[in-house]
Order: sequence, then structure tokens, then C-alpha cells
Amino acid sequence: MLHRLTGDYPAAATSHRQALETLCEIGEPASQGYARNDLGLVQQLIGDYPAAIASHQHALQLMRDGGEPYGLAYVLNSLGELASRTSATGEARDHHGQALAIARQIGAPLEEARALKGIGNSHLQDGNLDKAIPHLRQALAVYNGIGNPHAWRVEETLRRHRLLPASPQTATD
Repeated sequence: MLHRLTGDYPAAATSHRQALETLCEIGEPASQGYARNDLGLVQQLIGDYPAAIASHQHALQLMRDGGEPYGLAYVLNSLGELASRTSATGEARDHHGQALAIARQIGAPLEEARALKGIGNSHLQDGNLDKAIPHLRQALAVYNGIGNPHAWRVEETLRRHRLLPASPQTATD
């Protein structure tokens, strides 16, 4: 994970593959699903979208096999983000919509906010501000409600579209 945070994506991919090998030896499907999904996230960052799709799809099946609803929402949101990266906005909304339903059903506010943000952003990509606004505002409310720092990203998106006041400027000496 540290490699991913520092931007060394090839090293991150190697670390994730090694973790995945260990988890495959243990044989726990949900843990393998999380590891495969995280590998897919790194593959997205590298720009290897076909590999990312394969990793996320495999992770999705592992989450289903392991009966892991939170993991299903997590992976579906990752698939939605990948679809947005490749401009498949309708597919992105489908994935995020499925994640949203699961997240609300199981009470997973982080994945709920992630899904709402993804739906809103996909509408923005399509130039449909009217459909984006309610999703982004709901995402912001959920992120703020759980004290998640990702709220700033949604705030910035809303500010960019003049839906929130501009950020206060910091004073300099």
C-alpha cells in the first residue's frame, strides 16, 4: 500500500501480487477478493485497464462466493470508477447504482458516499449537471456525516460548478 501512496505503482502492483499469492495459499475467498480489487486499483493507476477489469471481475466473483456484501459494494464502486476512467459513463452508473443499493442495505456509509460520488461524477462527464447535483450533495452529506476526509473532493467538484461558495483564501503574512 505504501508504494501506491508514494506513486511507485509498479512496485505496488508487485506487492499486491505477492499478497495475493499468499492469500490464495490460505484459500479465503473474501480476502482474495479484496487483494484482487486492490491490485485492480493499482492497474487502473498504471493505465492497464484490461488487467484492471480482469482483476475487478475476479474480485467480484470472489466476493459473491465469500458472501461478502461490503466487499461487493467496494468492488462494484471500483468497477464504476474504472468505467468512468474509460468514459463508459452508463456502465459506471450501473456499477455505482448496484453498490449504492448494497451499501444502503447493509449500512455501509463509506461505500454509499463513494457510489453517490461516482454516480454524480458520471453525470458530470455526460454534461448533465441537473442529475449530478443531488448525487454529489448526498455524497458530501454522507462523507461529512462520517467525518471522512474525501468530502473535500466532492466540495471542490461542487465549487468548480459554482454550487458551493468558493473556498476561503488563507491569509499570508
